[in-house]
Amino acid sequence: MLTAKNELLAALAAELEVLSEGAGAKAAFESPKVAAHGDFACTAAMQLAKPLKLNPRALGEQLKTALEATPAFQRWVSAIEIAGPGFLNIRLKPAAKQQIVREVLAAGGQFGYQPGNCKQVLVEFVSANPTGPLHVGHGRQAALGDAICNLFATQGWKVHREFYYNDAGVQIDTLTKSTQLRAKGFKPGDDCWPTDSDNPLAKNFYNGDYIADIAEAFKAQATVKADDREFTANGDVEDYDNIRGFAVAYLRNEQDKDLQAFNLKFDEYYLESSLYTSGRVEATVNKLVANGKTYEQDGALWLKSTDYGDDKDRVMRKQDGTYTYFVPDVAYHIAKWERGFTKVVNIQGTDHHGTIARVRAGLQAADVGIPQGYPDYVLHTMVRVVKGGEEVKISKRAGSYVTLRDLIEWTSKDAVRFFLLSRKPDTEYTFDVDLAVAQNNDNPVYYVQYAHARIQSVLRAWQEAGAADVASLKDVDLSALEGPQAQALMLQLAKYPEMLTAAAEGEAPHDVTFYLRDLAASYHSYYDAERILVDDEAVKKARLALVAATAQVLHNGLAVLGVSAPARM
Repeated sequence: MLTAKNELLAALAAELEVLSEGAGAKAAFESPKVAAHGDFACTAAMQLAKPLKLNPRALGEQLKTALEATPAFQRWVSAIEIAGPGFLNIRLKPAAKQQIVREVLAAGGQFGYQPGNCKQVLVEFVSANPTGPLHVGHGRQAALGDAICNLFATQGWKVHREFYYNDAGVQIDTLTKSTQLRAKGFKPGDDCWPTDSDNPLAKNFYNGDYIADIAEAFKAQATVKADDREFTANGDVEDYDNIRGFAVAYLRNEQDKDLQAFNLKFDEYYLESSLYTSGRVEATVNKLVANGKTYEQDGALWLKSTDYGDDKDRVMRKQDGTYTYFVPDVAYHIAKWERGFTKVVNIQGTDHHGTIARVRAGLQAADVGIPQGYPDYVLHTMVRVVKGGEEVKISKRAGSYVTLRDLIEWTSKDAVRFFLLSRKPDTEYTFDVDLAVAQNNDNPVYYVQYAHARIQSVLRAWQEAGAADVASLKDVDLSALEGPQAQALMLQLAKYPEMLTAAAEGEAPHDVTFYLRDLAASYHSYYDAERILVDDEAVKKARLALVAATAQVLHNGLAVLGVSAPARM
């Protein structure tokens, strides 16, 4: 069907060019709002009527006549109908729709993929402080980032996955102090443990059981290994620097386990501390000063960020000589640019919204050739977790929030990924644990996976009866696929490549979840309408080819989301 559609678009473009020079470049088909109206809709007549000073319906009649005379429309179209003020509703011949089955089976796992385009993109996501386990918000970010990377890959991009570790600053000091108190035998609630009233940092002290685990491992002089480091504790509870190094390495290792449980891998872990040790932060500040984009006031160094659309100027260096958190971010993004990544996407929580303007202002003020609007941001809201009808807010392990590993252990990696991708990132989402484990049609991931498993069951039954393998279905006669449910299913399959392209351009993996649910629904309707393993060999093979193609597209779409496509359920 993709071949048929491309031929029809080329014919439409040629006829539009005859009507108005340049109009051919805008040739497009839409999906009719009512399926019964046809397979494609064309609004070109209404769009051209005004500049050509013609009646849109009359122009539609003229375009209809011209299209009906073209070889492509004669080959693939059964009827063109005029509706309303000039809509063209186009009905395809069954053979046009049947082509999609061959196209899917021929392309296999690459169906929907575009050729490589020599472009590369860096997607930064998760980027959690190494101060505790990954929480559910990190899980949403992990699912989003990985799926967006997969979407870019389907469109021919070379994708670089990056995790930025905030391993410098106040939070790391708080982690170290919390661990040291635990190592000395103290715990939250003891007289020496800071409280909000006597320490402004106390609300950030880490009270979860994992801090006690780090302290015990430190005293036992354990060795921990993370992706980029190995560290052995000396067990000296007075050695602040040793505790700091061990605690960070320990939690890096813990977060690695969280990511492994989510089946997530990164190409690079970039350390915030490296921006200081390499001199990048200092060099960035010096560049901004030299460019005249800063000023001194009240003992602090300020960036003239209002020159670049920010609502107020921002402090870069505080009175105590330390830098505010957006300064290393600017240095980091200059590094991204210098590494050749002209396309960068950052996946972050909505609490980072205020960072966008100041980071972009800093990049423009640095004047290193970075375009306005760099980098792109995808912001996501946090996630509420409901279990047994009640909200779950606290994990014993983490102390103050539900961890990603909790969610995976309660449900599954597949359920967590699919559920966290099933809404637009910036919309509030409630994760219903009970729904995620339910084996019924209300559970969206189960519904989609069951469609795939149901097809595999049919294919197994066919093969166990002594038939050839699925590869033999690529060249069967498909003329028997004329029923309305079969036609609807083939049209749904044909939407997959364009859906992928739009989802990648919009950085919108939720579009994939919507599509998969619609495809599964189309398959279930088809299965209920037509028996597949019938006695008529030609009909049986045609139907098997259709469902095999459906299973392939379900598999491909689930893979984009990082979700498995089980053969049995």
